[in-house]
Amino acid sequence: MSRTSAAVALVGLLLWNPPVARADAVQDWNAIMLATVAGQNPFAQARFAAITHVAIFEAVNTITGEYEPYLGTIAAPPWASQEAAAVAAAHAVLVNYFSAQTGVLDAARDTSLAAIPDGQPKIDGIAVGQAAAAALIALRGNDGSAGSPIADPFPPRSSNPGEWQLTPGCPPAGSGVFYHWRNVTPFGLQSSSQFRSGPPPALTSNEYAKDYEEVKEVGALDSVLRPADRADVAAFYQAVLAVGVWNQVARQLGAAHGSSLAENARAFALINMTLSDALVTVMETKYYYAFWRPETAIHAGAADGNRKTEPDIDFLPFLSSLPGPLGITPCFPSYPSAHATASYAARRVIQEIWGGGGHSIDLIAPAVNLTLYYTSLKQITDDIDDARVYGGIHFRFDQDAGANQGWRIGGYVHANFFRPVQVTH
Repeated sequence: MSRTSAAVALVGLLLWNPPVARADAVQDWNAIMLATVAGQNPFAQARFAAITHVAIFEAVNTITGEYEPYLGTIAAPPWASQEAAAVAAAHAVLVNYFSAQTGVLDAARDTSLAAIPDGQPKIDGIAVGQAAAAALIALRGNDGSAGSPIADPFPPRSSNPGEWQLTPGCPPAGSGVFYHWRNVTPFGLQSSSQFRSGPPPALTSNEYAKDYEEVKEVGALDSVLRPADRADVAAFYQAVLAVGVWNQVARQLGAAHGSSLAENARAFALINMTLSDALVTVMETKYYYAFWRPETAIHAGAADGNRKTEPDIDFLPFLSSLPGPLGITPCFPSYPSAHATASYAARRVIQEIWGGGGHSIDLIAPAVNLTLYYTSLKQITDDIDDARVYGGIHFRFDQDAGANQGWRIGGYVHANFFRPVQVTH
């Protein structure tokens, strides 16, 4: 690919994730990273985002020494360029995993580095960034993520009420997908089961009947009770999942608060490792309980032992009318919601760094031609919860459990990683 055509391709990729005003190398390469991983499934996206941003953090922090390191195995002179280190780390990670996009990524690297004065600080910064990338790539080389989404099959365990069953969006193999993701090594958590959710409500409970009735009424394809704005958020958050949402948020808040490059490096590393760990955790919980989807439950409402759950054998979820990255209804168990777990985990970290409210956030989804405006992080997670219920693919208790799980994950990661170094005199 020529330099000119590579640059044109990069511009096209960045239309999805335009850099914000006053962006630095961390923010610029966050947008480039998101464009690069856009074709991957949501779980792989989160893993690649975490590797990229932890490598950037390790490179920048090796120079500044402001925070506790992730690995602490890299050396750097204090005069090395932080910007060059960030660029080189991000570029080296992405080229390693996405060699087909080398021309585009090389053009982006050259553009970024051209803005940095030539000299020894630039040379040393590049070396530090490349070393950090190599260390993170090696660390994640055998982390359990290898294999296809159906490499480790999980057929339905039984046809009993409450047990997860295949849905129309499942692949021909007749098995749940991403069963192996529960075994991916977390970036920060001790294990994927560390924050496993408690069990879903009993099928005979009032809570189950209430949430069953809600999704049946507002989540059906032909529902007349779904307001237009709830249809919009369902479409939006089907098109843009957690990694895309919360990195957009972070870029805007980092710019609005005037965060330094080192502060942004830390924030994006925390956010993305938290997102990845949340998605590993939620898959462990999902397959531990293997709870059925609303689509299955509403068809079989007469068999669940709850006299308050009337069946509807014609029920189809609203999202069955919209394209999505994982099919009509994602082909894995319902409880808890992955979007909720990841989103509340990221929200917790972002709230700890920049606060929960008083913001001005525009989230864009070009695929569905929608832009949503928010002033608080809670507004975003409220919409995400509604999106999955009004979309017909989750019960409200799926969202509540994911919220609780994600909040705990985000709190743990923020409290235990990349803490400021206490300088003593």
